[in-house]
Amino acid sequence: MRAVDLFCGCGGLSLGFMKAGFEIAAGFDFWDEAIAVYERNFSHPVIKQDLSDVAGASEKIRVYSPEMIIGGPPCQDFSSAGKRDEDNGRGDLTVSYARIIADVRPEWFVMENVERIQKTRKLAEAIRIYKEAGYGLTCTVLDASLCGVPQKRKRFVMIGHLGSPDDFIRSCLFKRLAEKPMTVADYFGNSLDVKYYYRHPRSYARRGIFSVDEPSPTIRGVNRPMPDGYQLRPNDPVRTKDGVRPLTTKERSMIQTFPEEFVFFGSKTVQEQMIGNAVPVKLGRFVAEAIKSYIDTLETEDEYAATELFSVVASA
Repeated sequence: MRAVDLFCGCGGLSLGFMKAGFEIAAGFDFWDEAIAVYERNFSHPVIKQDLSDVAGASEKIRVYSPEMIIGGPPCQDFSSAGKRDEDNGRGDLTVSYARIIADVRPEWFVMENVERIQKTRKLAEAIRIYKEAGYGLTCTVLDASLCGVPQKRKRFVMIGHLGSPDDFIRSCLFKRLAEKPMTVADYFGNSLDVKYYYRHPRSYARRGIFSVDEPSPTIRGVNRPMPDGYQLRPNDPVRTKDGVRPLTTKERSMIQTFPEEFVFFGSKTVQEQMIGNAVPVKLGRFVAEAIKSYIDTLETEDEYAATELFSVVASA
């Protein structure tokens, strides 16, 4: 299936869908540094485009005749790490994304965002646009650690399909979930040289040290060193800070399930931002494979119905 990736960033969602066998015709974004990294790692084009310009974006997207549009509109206005002001500007891009899809009308679309988007007016407006355009919607929250990602990252996922009933693909998603969360050690084996690592907390009331024997907390767009004065919390899994360090930028990208050979460049701050903003590659692949499974089921049912009809006609 031919798809385009909007708000593609450095390409986590693109790569996940490609690994599931989808053809990504092009990526679209407006962030120069992320576009440069995307261009370095993919052979298909990436276009700089202001996606708030619905008419201009739709015109360029139609060139690629996509059967599917995928994307993760910026989530900072909804995120618990942001100001939680959905009227701050970026939240409008969720509505722009819906308007582009209603304008281009691909058969399928996928949207990823933070869990908190469910409580927003912007999502309600986007859903109204999708429904008026004729899409059936499956909306759910997926825990990435149950989808092949060693990270406790909960994300809202919406899958739309023209003419289908709501919740049409829910069973295909949930039957593929793992029985237990994936830990950092499950994913890396013995290749990491640390047992415990530091991840800077949003508040010093929270712990900052984690074990590789649990899923990583959400990879955010900041990666700070452990302060000299950091005081151990009761729920830190250590009694001493000796040997504890932050994960490197490369290690954090791999927890986002980018392959080791994926090339990041630019300032450390920018690299951390694009890694933290990315959709984990294997979460993207999980969603893509659920869609493939659903399509295969429909095709099997169609073949069975055709066989039954042929048998009836032949016997008559």
